[in-house]
Amino acid sequence: MTIALGDPCGKVVVLPVACPRPGRRGATPLSANRAGTLKVAVTAPPDKGRANEAIVEVLAEALGLKRSQIELVSGPTSRQKKFLLRGVSAAVIADRIRQVV
Repeated sequence: MTIALGDPCGKVVVLPVACPRPGRRGATPLSANRAGTLKVAVTAPPDKGRANEAIVEVLAEALGLKRSQIELVSGPTSRQKKFLLRGVSAAVIADRIRQVV
């Protein structure tokens, strides 16, 4: 499952697919499909960055991080996002994701 990536500079990047306004009530906010794609479901509309903020909150809660440790680096208007996670290793993030999904 390719969810968390590390680079030589010690940066950790997650590449989730946003699912704004999921159809099912009670859907798990963080999940992975068979291909290993991390999916983040939020109820906030994809309007004026509200869904992006909701995704940051879901990631922070699920991964045990502060919101200030998570930065959207690409995909602000796309379903495919790229978030930089600061102050944590790729191994720790991969383990936390496995525990949650």
